[in-house]
Amino acid sequence: MTQPTTRSNDTIAVDVNANGWRTALGGDAAAQAIAVAAATAALASAGPSCPVEIGVRLTGDDEMRALNNNYRGRDTVTNVLSFALAEEDASLEFGLPSFESAPKLLGDVVAAYETCASEAKDQAKPLADHLRHMVVHGVLHLLGYDHETDDEAVQMEALERKILASLGVPDPYARAAA
Repeated sequence: MTQPTTRSNDTIAVDVNANGWRTALGGDAAAQAIAVAAATAALASAGPSCPVEIGVRLTGDDEMRALNNNYRGRDTVTNVLSFALAEEDASLEFGLPSFESAPKLLGDVVAAYETCASEAKDQAKPLADHLRHMVVHGVLHLLGYDHETDDEAVQMEALERKILASLGVPDPYARAAA
């Protein structure tokens, strides 16, 4: 599903690839709506003023493990991965012209169903809220935010809290600390 968002003609394409997401969240349309709303909120809070394009893939642990191993050299499952793509890189790599009015290609966010569902259960929170958090987290990575240092983590987590609050999602870090 691809649909423009309310933010300057952004496009967020959501692919529901794992049946677990469909079953747990009430079908493809519901899962897609959750992902689009979370990505839109992150972009509205921290995104560039130009239109952007993002892909979100809701997959399972097997595919996530393969992606994590292939791209990060880690043969383990993780809850979310972000694959940033600078528009300039794509233009150079594929010999494409750069169009000022075209959306800036930010990249893809991938979330793993079984891992996210297990985390949501362990943290006693709705899976939909955890998915919102994972998508916001992934989009912030696409925008250049990171949490490798304590200062970066504090900044990124504060922004996540603000964005998630705008979606009605309780502070995920307060739950983790409790």
